Amino acid sequence: MTKIIKLHPHQKNADDVPERLLSACKMPAYEKPSDAFHLDHILHGHVAKLTGGISPIALSLAGIDWWAHLMFSPSKQEMLRQSMIEKMTQFGQYAITSSSDAEQELIVTPPSEDHRFVSENWQQWPFNVMQQGFLLSQAWWTEATTSVPGVSDHHLNVASYTVRQILDIASPSNSPFTNPDILQTTKEQGGKNFMQGMLNFMDDVERKKNDKPPLGAGDYIVGKDIAATKGKVVYRNKLIELIQYEPTTEKVHAEPILITPAWIMKYYILDLSPENSLVKYLVDKGYTVFMISWKNPDTCDRDTSLEDYLNLGIGEALTAVKAITTSAHVHGVGYCLGGTLLSIMAAAHARDGDTTLKTITLLASQVDFEEAGEIMLFVDESQVAFLEDVMWNQGYLDKGQMAGAFEMLRPNDLIWSRMINEYMQGKRTPTYDMLVWNADATRMPYRMHSEYLRELFLQNDLAEGRFMVAGAPVALQDIRTPLFCVGTSHDHIAPWKSVYKILLLSESEITFVLTSGGHNAGIVSEPGHKGRTYQMATVPNTAHYVPPGQWKDKTPTQEGSWWDAWEPWLAEHSTQSVAPPPMGDKKDYAAIRDAPGKYVLMV
Repeated sequence: MTKIIKLHPHQKNADDVPERLLSACKMPAYEKPSDAFHLDHILHGHVAKLTGGISPIALSLAGIDWWAHLMFSPSKQEMLRQSMIEKMTQFGQYAITSSSDAEQELIVTPPSEDHRFVSENWQQWPFNVMQQGFLLSQAWWTEATTSVPGVSDHHLNVASYTVRQILDIASPSNSPFTNPDILQTTKEQGGKNFMQGMLNFMDDVERKKNDKPPLGAGDYIVGKDIAATKGKVVYRNKLIELIQYEPTTEKVHAEPILITPAWIMKYYILDLSPENSLVKYLVDKGYTVFMISWKNPDTCDRDTSLEDYLNLGIGEALTAVKAITTSAHVHGVGYCLGGTLLSIMAAAHARDGDTTLKTITLLASQVDFEEAGEIMLFVDESQVAFLEDVMWNQGYLDKGQMAGAFEMLRPNDLIWSRMINEYMQGKRTPTYDMLVWNADATRMPYRMHSEYLRELFLQNDLAEGRFMVAGAPVALQDIRTPLFCVGTSHDHIAPWKSVYKILLLSESEITFVLTSGGHNAGIVSEPGHKGRTYQMATVPNTAHYVPPGQWKDKTPTQEGSWWDAWEPWLAEHSTQSVAPPPMGDKKDYAAIRDAPGKYVLMV
């Protein structure tokens, strides 16, 4: 196990750091002499700049697998031929009749999540013919890239995804000559929309080149307008700052809350504006709240491991929280990757007989990665090896490379719609707190991200009992701590059915919640937020397993925020009320600076 040098933040050489990390900055990654694949790393790193971090070999393998099996399947080819003839016939009839019949029934309607053709202008001729032709082509290609005998599921998903991206480029909604909304705006403004769109584009290019925040981000200052809940940084090491928030009630619950956010973004998604801050909500309800703020790593942190995130992150934070509050028990809360890490810690505690965690709350967090959603399109052996070469060159995965991958999961919402609205119609998307947070991305250390992708995504070691902590495996089924798990209905990062699989892996009593919204907006779902709903049911550890679809069908839907259902659950699992613990006056945990601290401001 890694030897840890014990120091305290107020000492001259503050920070807890493994010995092997002390020399991490002595030489840049590309000068390390011991790597036999030096040339490969350099080559692949340069190729990645041209491909956006996507492995061309991974795409080629998927394409070859799909094409070869399709060419060897005459029955599938005949089905596609018949389908093409049928669709061309339907389209021809529609194109003729719709020119004189405005009420002509559509041949195909887009999926509910596709908003490109919702405008009434798309129902007018000839734009209705264009969108129907595109949707029919899209439907045919979907048939061509699904149910091809012999193709691996992963390769078939990659082929289908790639075809969708190519088709989206040719969508009539993306051209100013075939999009009726753009033509209408151009007519109304006499072409000024394109002039403004060019200015918008040039401004965005300049901001990206100089790594500036998006337009309007200056209205949201971290520590003043967002991440503004009052508190103190009471501990710092090479990886985290620990924030303790000031109490707002005379009495607090005896058991404090420690929140572990994802390190892929800044922590303040859970402390946005005061009106939608989960931290402020909990503090005002009488809880002592602590938050981990992760350092934004650089080349010097290339060798930081996943176990370092566990020990220097949650491990050191729990030690500090218990010392400050004198409580033997802590409510653990983890969001996204932070929830995965918290699950690992809980399993290690269960293995070792540690009862520190009173309850565990997992927010849009996966522990089984077999069905991890569309993000798995970018995770296979070829892609991970390619990504490791990219990280090897610089010591980390750049925030732009990470953001690009997530944008490609929702290109119509995050790429094409922006191009249409901001560059062709000359409009600017209003800036709001979550948009500012979303642009404030972080980097991923080389070693940690490689371990995370391989051990969790590729090998699914945590779910299958092979994940090692301190030299021994941990098992989620050892956890007996009460669990509160939240999935979001439109999550493209942690699909709720994947989150739901915790019910197969733990012997605890689990309260599962399915809330409306996506990965971020579904979690930041403050009371009073219009249109929010959730479903909630508690599953005793003696109950039989219920599949996710069946659970959803039989669990009633409730109006409002899941926060108001979670807080009573926390209170039920808390003990007496006590006076608030001291703020930053403990010998070993003296206040270092005011919240939000230093690490969250690192770019």
